Amino acid sequence: MDNLGLLLWSYYKYKHLYRFKSRKQLEQWQNRKIRSFMERIVPKSRYYSKLYAGLDIGNWQEFPMINKQSMMDNFSDLNTYGIEKEEAMKVAFEAEKSRDFSPQIRDVTVGLSSGTSGNRGLFLASPSERATWAGAILAKALPDGIFVKERIAFFLRANSNLYEAVDSSRISFKFFDLLKPIDEQVDELNKYQPSILVAPPSMLRILAERVEDKSLIISCKKVISVAEVLEKIDNEFIRETFNQTVHQVYQATEGFLATTCRNGTLHLNEDIVCVQKEYIDKASGRFIPIITDFSRTTQPILRYRLNDILIEKREKCSCGSCFTAIEAIEGRTDDIFYAKAKDSDKMVGIFPDFIRREVIMTSPQISEYKVNQVSTVQLEVYLKLEDGVDTDIIKSMLSKNLKKLFDDYNCCVPQIKFIDRYEPVKGNKLRRIERKFDIGP
Repeated sequence: MDNLGLLLWSYYKYKHLYRFKSRKQLEQWQNRKIRSFMERIVPKSRYYSKLYAGLDIGNWQEFPMINKQSMMDNFSDLNTYGIEKEEAMKVAFEAEKSRDFSPQIRDVTVGLSSGTSGNRGLFLASPSERATWAGAILAKALPDGIFVKERIAFFLRANSNLYEAVDSSRISFKFFDLLKPIDEQVDELNKYQPSILVAPPSMLRILAERVEDKSLIISCKKVISVAEVLEKIDNEFIRETFNQTVHQVYQATEGFLATTCRNGTLHLNEDIVCVQKEYIDKASGRFIPIITDFSRTTQPILRYRLNDILIEKREKCSCGSCFTAIEAIEGRTDDIFYAKAKDSDKMVGIFPDFIRREVIMTSPQISEYKVNQVSTVQLEVYLKLEDGVDTDIIKSMLSKNLKKLFDDYNCCVPQIKFIDRYEPVKGNKLRRIERKFDIGP
């Protein structure tokens, strides 16, 4: 089957074929797929062959886990194409410098993740994987199917052959480089007139501001947030400006993990990946996902522990899907704030969502914010407020609320320093809640 045939078959599978009546049926199907996948793929990977030596594939759910560090440390042995890490890194970095993302190693696409934690990752995708991915994302993200013409504007830090696999006679795809000046981007958008706009929420917010001041005049049928946590404060502004639900695609180096349904609920793509849940707070539904992707053969992702925190949705989504519904992508485990307990040497963790809530609940006139924990005893806070607001009052209220939060956790209350400017690094992911230091083992 050629790549176009693979794309169409992939589209059909994910759009029409994979339908599950119950959670039990889905899990039984996943188990069969993963066992068959591992039997074929593990022998082709020197790393996994050694890691899983002597283990019964019937118990794959208990196999040793890997993470980004172990994947990168063993990249040359993990991939099944015999691509050396040094060669892949060289190609990826050259593409980053030249902004030409077409070079490949043989016929394999090489990409570099943005590495918000400072630990960058490589990903590989063969031509068949690119076609399969394109079919899946078209099935899950297009509002009206593949037979309706669409013009997709895609804002990312880096382009890829992976994304351009979507381009066809019906589906027009245009990459917008996040590193280019915003005025240039707005001019191009006005000319291109996309029907679908895809961008990180930080860029969607900037574009929404340009819509408000009428320098950007576009009419999109769908707006999709990618690459960053979609904060409530940004979601509401973008939704109101574009007058529509902001959809999400949750994709990482590790796979195509989740998309929003027609009701705007984010669901795990459990017809592509199996997600085991490592609960860190079961009462609130917070868990760390452990990913097994049964669709990728070039760079197998098996029992891979992400460092994201997801929150399960308590109520079943009215769309009827048995795929796990996600209330929110809260952030990263390395953005949990820590402070020393008042009555012991124990360090107490505070989830990013609780910091986020204190900011949002302080005042509806906070239009943007950034909270950094720079040490266990100091927070750094940036606020952007609506015109005419008494800044000192808002700062005083927020300071009081944050200190009370730490006090309620029986933690030593940190000093809170307000900063007047926050300049995001162009091309880097925006993290509104960020811990700036390593907590240690």
